[in-house]
Amino acid sequence: MSKFQHDVMLRIVKILNVLMIELPFSACWFLYYSHQTYANLAWKGNLAILSLFFVLYIILGKVYDAFLMSMQRISELVYSQILGAMATDGILYIVICLMSAKLCNLWPGIAAIAGQLVMSAIWASCAHKWYYTAFPPQKTAVVYDVRHGMEKLIGEYGLSKKYDVQVTLSVSECLADLSILDGMETVFVSGVHSHERNIILKHCVGKGINMFVIPRVGDVIMSGAHPMHMFHLPMLRVGRYMASPEFLFVKRMMDIVISLVALIILSPLFLITAIAVKSDGGPAFYKQVRLTKDGKQFKILKFRSMRVDAEKDGVARLSTGDKDDRITKVGHIIRACRLDELPQLLNILKGDLSVVGPRPERPEIAAQYCEEMPEFALRLQAKAGLTGYAQVYGKYNTTPYDKLQMDLMYIAHPSLIEDLKIMLATVKILFMPESTEGISDLDAFLADVDMVVVLIEPVERIYVASLIRWPFHPIRWT
Repeated sequence: MSKFQHDVMLRIVKILNVLMIELPFSACWFLYYSHQTYANLAWKGNLAILSLFFVLYIILGKVYDAFLMSMQRISELVYSQILGAMATDGILYIVICLMSAKLCNLWPGIAAIAGQLVMSAIWASCAHKWYYTAFPPQKTAVVYDVRHGMEKLIGEYGLSKKYDVQVTLSVSECLADLSILDGMETVFVSGVHSHERNIILKHCVGKGINMFVIPRVGDVIMSGAHPMHMFHLPMLRVGRYMASPEFLFVKRMMDIVISLVALIILSPLFLITAIAVKSDGGPAFYKQVRLTKDGKQFKILKFRSMRVDAEKDGVARLSTGDKDDRITKVGHIIRACRLDELPQLLNILKGDLSVVGPRPERPEIAAQYCEEMPEFALRLQAKAGLTGYAQVYGKYNTTPYDKLQMDLMYIAHPSLIEDLKIMLATVKILFMPESTEGISDLDAFLADVDMVVVLIEPVERIYVASLIRWPFHPIRWT
């Protein structure tokens, strides 16, 4: 089957999903909500409401990865689709209330969500089974240099049904005979330096083989290059964080509006949480020095989740998650629900933080990271955020180097649309326990950095190290 046929069939099945999810909403609309509006809508009005649901669910479904039947487990598909459906239902409920000039009954909407859950479960089960029956696993090769284990990750993430790893070889073995890749449908390139990787890339493109590459810091920075022409030659202009003044202005306005609205809506929760935290005799809040754009220090505000004497010796320590005996009983609850982060809305309103950006790190810990991985300071090109790309798309087993690259991917492509996607996607990780898992020991964490950082070419490390100095002075690109 050709790629065109594959893509067409996938789109048909995905459209079927949208129609199935819309069916409970349609029943809810025609049987109840359509009669609540002042004007009895004609068929065009009804079509407009249903079309709005159709479009919104597609957009929000993509944000939550609701249609990746070949990449996600059935439970993950259902979870993603319900988030997308609930967000769409919520927006349509607001529209209906505005059309009715009153708060409408929520129970029909809740019934629609229950129906959508059933429809999602049916579609996910059938689509999953259909996909792996219709499309056999792709013949796959893994080419590695210093980064091993890609084939294990394919199995751990349940993708062995999609990628049948038939060949695992070192880059030297691959370059000695590129014909080994002939007949493969997919090639994963892991930890291979740019020169060797480009040889493999050209071969795969020429043979029509899909290729997945794990990038390095230099690749991520180059991805944000601005294409231009100079001297009658194609050029790529690469520089420091290149957000436009208009983007920064609108982003700041969004930060102010979102933080103000959130503070007003969540004020009862603020009060309840503060009383609960203070019940153990200590203060409700605590401040901690963090780093933001260009290494500027500020005091981040949080609800206290640890004992008052958690760092009585003055040594900065990373949390080890639920096993950390410094966390209080209330602290375990507010950490699990992310309530300890709520006071940072005041930091956003003040201007220390943005809603979206690289998460701010403590100076002491950041200094240790930079000793092992100088590129870590490149995160400080943009203002730190309450949530970020690495927090949304990284998992508990994502290495520090990979999380750094995720932050740099966000920095390389400043976009309000990307900010909105990250905000919406943050909801998805709130109930994923692995996203809050801690680190057992800072030394072990840094040892992990040591293992990963060898992926960077020596020349690249020298160049980046020459740009970065501790403490974090602004980086000048020439």
